Amino acid sequence: MTLKLGVIGTGAIGQEHIRRCNNVLQGAKVVAVSDINVEGARAALQRLNISAEVYQDGHEVIASPEVDAILVTSWDPTHEEFTLAAIAAGKPVFCEKPLAMSAEGCRRIVDAEIQHGKRLVQVGFMRPYDAGYRALKKVITAGEIGEPLMLHCAHRNQSVGENYTTDMAITNTLIHELDVLRWLTEDDYKSVQVVFPRTTSKSHAQLKDPQIVLFETQKGIRIDVEIFVNCAYGYDIQCEVVGEEGIARLPEPSAIQTRKNACLGTPLLTDWKDRFIDAYDVELQAFINDVKAGELTGPSAWDGFAASVAADACLKAQNSGAIEPVEMPPRPAFYSN
Repeated sequence: MTLKLGVIGTGAIGQEHIRRCNNVLQGAKVVAVSDINVEGARAALQRLNISAEVYQDGHEVIASPEVDAILVTSWDPTHEEFTLAAIAAGKPVFCEKPLAMSAEGCRRIVDAEIQHGKRLVQVGFMRPYDAGYRALKKVITAGEIGEPLMLHCAHRNQSVGENYTTDMAITNTLIHELDVLRWLTEDDYKSVQVVFPRTTSKSHAQLKDPQIVLFETQKGIRIDVEIFVNCAYGYDIQCEVVGEEGIARLPEPSAIQTRKNACLGTPLLTDWKDRFIDAYDVELQAFINDVKAGELTGPSAWDGFAASVAADACLKAQNSGAIEPVEMPPRPAFYSN
C-alpha cells in the first residue's frame, strides 16, 4: 500500500520533504499540497517534476479523502491549528518544530491527542534519527561510561540574517538540543540559567551572540550548551558526555582528510541541511512505516510539549539572568511507551 501524503506549506523544508517522499523514500507519495502562495506551490511542484493537487487552505488538504496522512511544514504560528485539525480528522500528522508557539499550545495538542485515544502526532525532531546521536545513545544506554554526570554541547552556525533575534537562539536553534538531550539522558530539566559572554562583532543590534545555557536535570546532571550563530567558520554541532567511568563524544560528520601546502586539513560543513540530510530521510521513512503499521514511535506531542516548557523557561532566564525553574508536569500514562 502506498501512503498518500498531504503537505501543508511548500517553503524550503516543505519542498525538501516533498522531494524525499516522492523520490527517495519508499511506500509513500505526495498527492496534495497547500500554501498561501498557490502559484509558488505550483512552481515548486513543477521544479520537482511532481504532480499533486494544489490548495490554498491547509484545511482542504486535511479534509481531502485522497490524503491518508499530513506533513505540516507551514509558517510556525500555523502549526498548532493544522495539527489540531488533523487530530480532529483522525489523520496521522508529522509536524515540523515547533509543535506550537507556546507550551500552552503544545498542551492543547497533547490533550486533544489523549482525548482521541491514539497517538497521531510526530514532531520533526530529527536528531534522534542521526547515526552519530544514535551511536552516542547506545554507548550511554549500555553503561559503557557509567552514569552521565555532565554534558558539554555546542550549536554553532556560520552566520544568521538581520531578522534573527536573541530569543530565536532558543526557539529556533536550542530547541533541537532541548529535545535530543532529554532523549540522550532519559531525564527532564529541573532548572536553567542563561549567561551572555562578550558579544561578537559579527552580530547585530537585535542579537546577543554567543550565549551559554546552563541546565540541571532532575537526576542532577549538569549540562552546558554554547549557542554561537555567527561563529564564521562553519556549521558545527558538538556533544560530549562525561560519565563516572569515561567520556563519549558525538562523532564528527564523515569528511576526507587532506595533506596539502604543509597543512593537515579536514573540511567542515557550512549548511545544516547537509549535516542532517540523512537523519531527515530516516525520520520521515520511520513516520511512513509507523503510519502503515498503525503505531507511531517517533518524537511525540509530549516531547514537543516538554521542549516548549523548557524553551519558555530559557526565554525567562534570558531576561532575568537568574536560575529559573523548569516546571514540567508528570508524563501522562498515554505517553509512557
